[in-house]
Amino acid sequence: MFFLTGEYDHQIDAKNRIRIPTKLKGKEEKLYFSKGTNGCIFVFYEAAIKEKLEKLEEVKIADIDKQRGIRVFTKSLKLVEIDTVGRLVIPSELKEYAKITKDVKICGAGSRIEIWSKEVYDEYFKEADENFDENFSYLDI
Repeated sequence: MFFLTGEYDHQIDAKNRIRIPTKLKGKEEKLYFSKGTNGCIFVFYEAAIKEKLEKLEEVKIADIDKQRGIRVFTKSLKLVEIDTVGRLVIPSELKEYAKITKDVKICGAGSRIEIWSKEVYDEYFKEADENFDENFSYLDI
């Protein structure tokens, strides 16, 4: 079980490198990056992505719609290793997908980390605090 939470402001450098905050990264040396929903990048610990992929293996081969979803997700999945000083290179196709230029928001989202372009993040969440009660009511907790 993973409990990744919080949000952090960072910047990407000229070589597409970032640092994942220690509170989110822990002792992981390898992380898996993929396209995420709403224009962000999903980042998974190895154990978390194995859990997700095992669940996907349960989908029937004949379920064409779900198989398409599996394919679009897994073809974007990239193993990213941390360099000797703790940086990760965001794959260029994922950087482009997420519209990342310089400023990023890095968030814990339960079992995954999310990396957002600051501009996309700010637009996505601009009314979230105003509508907190409504948004929270959708959760089944």
